[in-house]
Amino acid sequence: MADSAPKHDVFQAIADPTRRELLKLLVDKELPVTVISGYFPMTRTAVSKHLRILSEAGLVREQKVGRETRYSLQAEPLLELKHWLSPYERFWENKLNLLKQLVESDDAAGPSTMGPRRVEE
Repeated sequence: MADSAPKHDVFQAIADPTRRELLKLLVDKELPVTVISGYFPMTRTAVSKHLRILSEAGLVREQKVGRETRYSLQAEPLLELKHWLSPYERFWENKLNLLKQLVESDDAAGPSTMGPRRVEE
């Protein structure tokens, strides 16, 4: 019986900064490995290994188009990360709310004496 489970989990796949950068690169477009490898200071073989790990985790889809293989982001597995992080949202939500209050209180206090001044003509 063949095991269809991914060889790498999402957490392992995104643990490497190069793979995180690869995902960012593929957010809006499908790219061939030749183009992708131009963004990184490593061999095409090394980039391909990172792409294979992302593919095995289900984060990247490979598609043959003629002689080249194109890669695109498959974001659905990232939901696992979102679910895992959700209990911790309150920690940064609180900080963002405090920052918002601080900014709004500064706005209500009037113009600041700091920062650039506009010269009237």
